[in-house]
Amino acid sequence: MANFCFILGIIGNVISILMFAAPIKTFKRIMKKKSTEDFKGIPYITTLLSTCLWTFYGLLKPGGLLVVTVNGTGAIFHIIYVTLFLIYAPKPLKIQSMKLVAIINIAFLGAVIAITLLAVHGTTRLTLVGFLCAALNIGMYAAPLAATRTVIKMKSVEYMPFFLSFFQFLNGGVWTAYAVLVKDYFIGVPNGIGFILGAAQLILYFMFYKSSPTKSTEEKGSAHLMKREIQMKDVNGAHENENNRNLHKGKSLPKPSLVRQYSERLVKTLSNTPSSLGSHNVNDIEKGLKEAH
Repeated sequence: MANFCFILGIIGNVISILMFAAPIKTFKRIMKKKSTEDFKGIPYITTLLSTCLWTFYGLLKPGGLLVVTVNGTGAIFHIIYVTLFLIYAPKPLKIQSMKLVAIINIAFLGAVIAITLLAVHGTTRLTLVGFLCAALNIGMYAAPLAATRTVIKMKSVEYMPFFLSFFQFLNGGVWTAYAVLVKDYFIGVPNGIGFILGAAQLILYFMFYKSSPTKSTEEKGSAHLMKREIQMKDVNGAHENENNRNLHKGKSLPKPSLVRQYSERLVKTLSNTPSSLGSHNVNDIEKGLKEAH
């Protein structure tokens, strides 16, 4: 039975590390776009606190090596995640997240460790830390649910990573089984709740993943918009060229007012001239009109 528990603990370590590594894809996207977009920072901040406290719990608990190894690895992962989130978050979110890190991951964690080592002794020390770890572990499992509101509102799972939910589901199940065998309720209760919450997230994922926009769809939409803009520019350019040609043509035409004035002047001159000179005036009029045109 001891060997089976150890093997189950090793499996739990592997699955937990895969769960901790699941956000790597998310942070590659954040680094590429240099923006956290609509991703939430609270899951990484709370998980960092949880992994640190579980590492401390494993150090206090006799035979807690497996607890130390898996949560120590998880703490390293989440220190990197939180750092990257703070680098690429917009200024208001960055300030808010830095305050949370200072309060939760530095002040609260430091206070718990100090009080536990200095003011609490014996089995009470392990019990106190166990209760805190269990509560925080439930918070760690529940933190990704912050994205469910976005998923339901946008009808898209773009901001709820599948592998994080999947490995959370597996992790909760394996560690619940391990806790039952070693009779550690501080490990069993939160991981049992995590197993249920992970299942709920997977159900939500499969409800909305078909309606999520794919990369190819986004690229096609962008190409269509670009093509439409080019067509509109061509049409506007053709209209402008036609207007310019009409304007140039209008400027090149003779002013009708000048022709009219010249004609009126010749007619007036003709009316005031004796009839004997009429034939000569007619010829002059025709010549003048030709010159005007």
